[in-house]
Amino acid sequence: MFKIIGILTVIGSVLGGYVLAKGELLAIWQPLELLIICGAALGAFFIANPLSTFADVVKQIPTVLFGSKFNNAFFMDLLGLLYELLNKSRRDGMMAIEADLEDPAGSAIFSRYPVILRDHHLTEFIADYLRLMSSGNMAPHELESLFDMEIETRAEELEHPYHAVTKVADGLPGFGIVAAVLGIVITMKDLGGPAEELGAHVAAALVGTFLGILFAYGFVGPMAQAMEHNVQEELNAYECVKACLVASLGGMPPALSVEFGRKALYAHSRPSFVELEQHIRSR
Repeated sequence: MFKIIGILTVIGSVLGGYVLAKGELLAIWQPLELLIICGAALGAFFIANPLSTFADVVKQIPTVLFGSKFNNAFFMDLLGLLYELLNKSRRDGMMAIEADLEDPAGSAIFSRYPVILRDHHLTEFIADYLRLMSSGNMAPHELESLFDMEIETRAEELEHPYHAVTKVADGLPGFGIVAAVLGIVITMKDLGGPAEELGAHVAAALVGTFLGILFAYGFVGPMAQAMEHNVQEELNAYECVKACLVASLGGMPPALSVEFGRKALYAHSRPSFVELEQHIRSR
């Protein structure tokens, strides 16, 4: 919702200032300029990126507008899940959670945390490393190195969409200039016509430059930055899992292992010690 407020603020400030300066809104309504700028930007995006990147960008738009799922409640569930798995494995042995890891969807433990279960990548990440821990042949520093390698790979994968959108934002002012130049070409073609028509053509050309810059710095660029923030929130979840499991492999009891994971979270989404304890007990 905060992002929607930001979008409305940009639109209201620009158009409000223009109207207060006695500008006419119809003068900046140039659908053909929009077609040139947006169509060229979309085409350039398709040239530069695979279809999967386009699909990822479309899927991230609701997250950008309405907020990321990686919030305080999500991380309490994540830490609660890790505590239950580590507690069961410590009490009954690592083999006791083998069925939970092989079929998380059918696991009684995972099923208590549907928000985590719906995140296929994170669920698989947890299950894979608990399987490695059950082998009993890895030292904590070896597991940590493997964690780092996979998290780095996941980061590169998650960064592709916002890098692509950033490139579009960088190119939009240029496409605005393209639209403006085409408008000037039309103006020069009708140079001998009435002054009113020439003025309308020049105004339309200038609107092209205006729209390209506004879209770049008012909407698309900030959206790319918001996508980057969401990526960092998601990677923080992986860092949380890493801290918990490395601490457990190092011999820490489940309650302390989960505390290692809690400390790895960003302050704005980190549950307090008391909140987490109450959440685990309620489960």
